[in-house]
Amino acid sequence: MEMLVHCGKDDTLSKEKKIINQEFLTGERALFQAHDLQINDTIFADGESPLKESRDIEINGSMFKWKYPLWYSKNIQTKDTTWFDMARAGVWYTDHISVENALIQAPKNFRRCNDVTLKNVTFTDAAETLWNCNQVRMENVTAKGDYFAMNNRNVYIDGFELDGNYSFDGAENVEIHHAKMLSKDSFWNSENMTVYDSFISGEYLGWNARNLTLIGCTIESLQGMCYIDNLVMRDCKLINTTLAFEYSTVDAEITSKIDSVMNPTSGIIRAEHIDELILEKDKVDPSRTKIICRN
Repeated sequence: MEMLVHCGKDDTLSKEKKIINQEFLTGERALFQAHDLQINDTIFADGESPLKESRDIEINGSMFKWKYPLWYSKNIQTKDTTWFDMARAGVWYTDHISVENALIQAPKNFRRCNDVTLKNVTFTDAAETLWNCNQVRMENVTAKGDYFAMNNRNVYIDGFELDGNYSFDGAENVEIHHAKMLSKDSFWNSENMTVYDSFISGEYLGWNARNLTLIGCTIESLQGMCYIDNLVMRDCKLINTTLAFEYSTVDAEITSKIDSVMNPTSGIIRAEHIDELILEKDKVDPSRTKIICRN
């Protein structure tokens, strides 16, 4: 899936900027509506919304220590900057933002933003993080927290580690490479999601999804890949995966055995071996699913 992502760049960033060095800023809206600034080695301490409605800002080596630092902002570039625990709900309603080399403790970050680039970012409390955003690109991101990336659209990810349940609920047009995810109920209600060369462990993977494609993945799941409209799997390994594919339309090529398969709606399943195949004629038409076991 080819995607065009703005990556937080804008011609206005080439303007000459006023430089702020090594300041300690307090109070509500400390730099309200600021624009055309380069902020270096600065601490934003007690005081909500220090950069609300800002635009064309470069932030380097700085620290956010209080709530709502970047709301309704545009054209923001940050490097080597830290969001402490109380900098929660840090970036909302902001367009064209890039965050590089960041440690983010605060939860509920990035909400309803457009054109977000995250590179070398660690979220230590990613609860309710990255919600309802459009045009997101992530590279080498690590996150711990539930409900990560809910209702996002047009997302490209390469290098991702997640410890948290209910991830990517309702997401659309997502491409993920080289991920490790410990995530129950991931990809629920998603549409047009493709995952490459990744490891995913978690119960109830992908329920109610539409157009879910897994390529070169290793999966461990109880009742995984059920209630899916158009599930495609290529060169995938299923480890300790039971009661798979219930009420799903399936085109699966599995390189390992499958512990158990239950009531797929239709399609084709290829595997080394299936330990238990459950086809209940009162619930599905067995003739609509073709099973091919190599052993």
